[in-house]
Amino acid sequence: MMGGLRRTFGILERTAPGPGSVLAERIWCTVPRGPVRPPEVPGERFTVPLRGCTVVAEAWGAGPVVYLMHGWGGWRGQFTGFVAPLVAAGHRVIAFDAPSHGDSSPGAYGRGRGLLPEFVDALEAVVRVGGPAHSVVGHSLGGAATAIAALDGLAAERLVLISPMADPIAYTADFARALGFGERIRTGFLRRLERRVGRRMPEFDVPARAAGQEQLPPLFVVHDRADKEVRYTDGEAIAAAWPRAELLGSDGLGHRRILRDPAIIDSVVEFVAGARVGRAGAFATGDATGE
Repeated sequence: MMGGLRRTFGILERTAPGPGSVLAERIWCTVPRGPVRPPEVPGERFTVPLRGCTVVAEAWGAGPVVYLMHGWGGWRGQFTGFVAPLVAAGHRVIAFDAPSHGDSSPGAYGRGRGLLPEFVDALEAVVRVGGPAHSVVGHSLGGAATAIAALDGLAAERLVLISPMADPIAYTADFARALGFGERIRTGFLRRLERRVGRRMPEFDVPARAAGQEQLPPLFVVHDRADKEVRYTDGEAIAAAWPRAELLGSDGLGHRRILRDPAIIDSVVEFVAGARVGRAGAFATGDATGE
């Protein structure tokens, strides 16, 4: 299948970059299919309306609220391991599924497709219903969305980004190479994305936007050095640009298993509780190992 797509895109790049851009956008925005399991311990389920979409959320415990936001192709049940420790630390925990993910209904682009700004909008909508955010923990694209929401003005005392993407534009170049098209299609595809979401692509460049923004909350970045989906250098770049940040690097946990590692979960809970504090103007590095 990939070989056929590459041949198709090679022809479209030379002869019809407009239709090629349409196809590239559709593929880029297609949500990966995978198993979706609810959290192991059911919570209080509720829904939040978002411009024709219904966002499904679940809550546990009482106290200052910690929001958990999955990544591209993910679902709220991936944060099961975080719920009990955060509740035990005195927090109300709210996890939710982004539009076109998990139990939530399709977003603006239709069934099976999603958009980064919808992650941002869903987080803001759930916070309006669930109450002020003490902390937000975001994974992968959800980490990027968490940072963008904070840069857009979402109030939170602390942020945790696990395996976060720094700038999606860099990944569109990888996407183009994988599918065999060049700059004619890629440029048109980016223009289409900007029109669809109503924002310019540079607005999603987290390090560029974070630099010099001293009012931002403390940040804890966790990233595995061998992450095959989001480059470890993305986590480094975000932590280096964020005014008060700590970077914890792991080895051997990859992109998703990092969410199930007890040492990582303990470190995140410590940060949320105030036991770890990012240093202004620089970032600290640490190590975590896993199987």
